[in-house]
Amino acid sequence: MIRTFPVVHPDQGVTRQVLSDSPELMVVSFAFEEGAKGALHSHPHVQSTYVKTGKFRFSVAGNSFDVKPGDSFVIPSGAEHGCTCLEPGELIDTFTPRRDDFL
Repeated sequence: MIRTFPVVHPDQGVTRQVLSDSPELMVVSFAFEEGAKGALHSHPHVQSTYVKTGKFRFSVAGNSFDVKPGDSFVIPSGAEHGCTCLEPGELIDTFTPRRDDFL
């Protein structure tokens, strides 16, 4: 079954849209304006992030690194993480299990 999810604005300069979900897995698009931030946070879900467009500086468990289109990485369960958008772009995040707080 194909569902369409609304676009929401979780932070200034950021939009989020769930692309697909099941209880075990969720795929989410995040679009960022330059300078927008994904605040430091943690959650019990394992997260995989793919950089579709743009450039970002990430902090994961106290380590900072820059990413560009085509890069991807995994954020372990419980790791504190966040980002700053260096060039406008889109991230595709996958969570396991599903982030019920996004529904």
